[in-house]
Parts: sequence; C-alpha cells; structure tokens
Amino acid sequence: MTGRGSSAALWLIFAQAIITQGMAFTVRPTISYQGLEIGIAPAWLGALAATYAAAPLLCALLVGQATDRFGPKKIMVVGTLLMVLSGGVLTFLGGTVTILIVGSVLLGVGHLMAVIGQQAAVAGLARPGRLQDAFGHYTLAGSLGQALGPGLIAIFGVGATIPDTGAIFAVATALMAISLVLAIVLPTPRVPVGPKDLRPASWSELLRIKGLVPAITITAIVLAAVDITLIYLPVLGAELGISAGTVGLLLSIRAASSMISRLFLGKLVRLLGSNRLLFFSLIMAALSMALIPLGMPVWGLTVLLVLLGFGLGIGQPVTMAWLAAAAPPGSQGRAMSLRIGGSRLGQIIFPTAAGAVAAGFGASGALWGIAAALGAAGYISARHPLKT
Repeated sequence: MTGRGSSAALWLIFAQAIITQGMAFTVRPTISYQGLEIGIAPAWLGALAATYAAAPLLCALLVGQATDRFGPKKIMVVGTLLMVLSGGVLTFLGGTVTILIVGSVLLGVGHLMAVIGQQAAVAGLARPGRLQDAFGHYTLAGSLGQALGPGLIAIFGVGATIPDTGAIFAVATALMAISLVLAIVLPTPRVPVGPKDLRPASWSELLRIKGLVPAITITAIVLAAVDITLIYLPVLGAELGISAGTVGLLLSIRAASSMISRLFLGKLVRLLGSNRLLFFSLIMAALSMALIPLGMPVWGLTVLLVLLGFGLGIGQPVTMAWLAAAAPPGSQGRAMSLRIGGSRLGQIIFPTAAGAVAAGFGASGALWGIAAALGAAGYISARHPLKT
C-alpha cells in the first residue's frame, strides 16, 4: 500500500475507533444505570461489569492468533458486528439481569476483536519512525469517542437520576452499525503478516520480552481505573444527589482530558522521557482518584476529573507503542492480544474487588481502592522502566 493509501486507511481506523470506543463507554455505564433501575444492588454492579471482560479474557489469545493469520480487517468486521448485536439485544430484549449479562458479554468480545484488529493494523500501517505518533493519534481518536459517547447519557438524562436507558441503547446500536460499515470498506492489506517463511514468535518468546509483564500490569490497572470510574461515578453521583446529566458531563470531561494529554504526547515524551512521564501521570491519577469521593462541589469534581483524565491518558499509548516496537515481525496481533488479555484480567479482578469493597464502604471505597492500585502502578513504573 502506498503512503497515501496507508494514511487513508489509518484515518478510517481512527474514525472507527471513535465510534467503537465511544459506544463502549456509553453502553457500559448505561448497563449500570439499567441495573440500578431494575433493582441490582450497587455491590453487585462490579460483578456485572466483570462479565464484560470475562469472556474476552478467555478468547484474547485466539483472537491474536487469528489476527496474525487472517489480517486485522476481518477481525475488526466480526468484532464490530458483535457490538451491533449487543446493542440490539439490550435495546429490544433488555430489562432483566440475564439480558444485561448477555449484552455485556457480546459487547466485551466484540470490542476486544475490534480493538486488537485496530491496533495490529496501526502497527503495520505506521510509517517507519512514526509508531509513537500513530498510536498517539489512535488513542487520541479513542479518547474523542470516550468524550463524546457519554454525552448521550447527558442528553437522555437531563434532570433525572436514572437516564432513558432504552433510548441510549437504540442510538448506540445505530452508531455501531455505522462503525461496521467503516470496517467493511477499510482498504487495509493483511498487516502485520510478514514473509511466508517468517515464523511468528511463540507465546513463550513474547513473554520473555523484558518489561512486558510490568507494561501489561500498568496497562491493566490504568484501564481498570477507567472502568471503575465509569461504573462507580454514577453510583457516587446517585449517593450524593448529583443528576445523571451532570455525571455524564463529568465522564465526558474525564475522557476529553485524556484526549488532550494524547494530543501533546509527543511533546511530553520529548520533554520528560517516556518513563518519567509514565510515572508522574500514574501518581497524578492516583491522587485525583483518591480525592473524588470526598463530597466536593461539582466544580471541584470537574477539576479532579480533568487531572484524572490527563493522568489516565498517558499509560495506554506509551506502553502500546513500546510493545508494537518490541514485538517480532509478524507477531503484532499476538503481542497486542497479550496486552489486551492482561487488561481484561484486570477488568475482572479490580471491578470484582471494587464491588466487594463497595458492599461495605459504598462507591467511595471502590474509588479509594483503585486509587491505591494506581499508586502501586506508579511504583512499578519506577522500579521497572521500559527499555527502548
């Protein structure tokens, strides 16, 4: 593919990432709201959220192998189709715990496949020496989606503690159908497949890459922190009497702040270096998360969500670009699936633990727990710097 063709393909991937990330970050908190609507106790919302990550964890490695074998486009198409099916199930069959679980599982598997396909495609299409920029723009697109998506909650939740969940699911399904069309028309080759005589790295070889396990651990904690914010900020808002519309705006502000940090990622890396930037971002996120449950006015929560979003926006692109560069040729799909598999494991462990904490200490306890985990991630980044 020519340089112009690669650039066009990357822009289509970025557009698809906006929709897939935006709708995932809209549907997931809406599932929490519908769970509250039908009487699920807040302590069980963490377990419900964990179903989003449980099934993808079981198939992540298989998806990585399939990506290296068949190319990322087919994986993106199938994944986005599953997301559309999830929206359809929640829209037309919702209202029970079973349907919420089924919709969450379909959304999780579909999102996993779409994201692995997108990341493998970006790794293969990026121009030499521009990998950090490509992943910065890719994660920026995801942040834009995460910022715009929860706006649906604000639109359909004005003046109400619980928004119109059915309307949100319906609009999300329509937008995910548009994302499916983008995946189908994507003119990408079978990147990152290498020469036919090239043997892809084995799983054991990938696991021996120095710094891989700390990088996956940090990514898992960062993504779990985003998840727990999505799950328990609505619960905290309900406890404090904050309207669903305001909570939706706060979630959008968090995502917009992550978008800004990724927009200036290249300059920040050149200013501080990848490892120092990663450490400071994690500590800032930990402190911000710890202060959120203290019952501040809305303007104070807004400031904290800006700081939290900025800190959480750094970890993903830094570790993602490093892993794409460290992975042997023809193995980017497997490498990305390891990273995402580790992230999904974190999305099971941390929300489930948060639910247990919330049973005794409410939403505040869940947020304080993940704040401690972010502090631990900062310690890990200082002890195990990524080697470039």
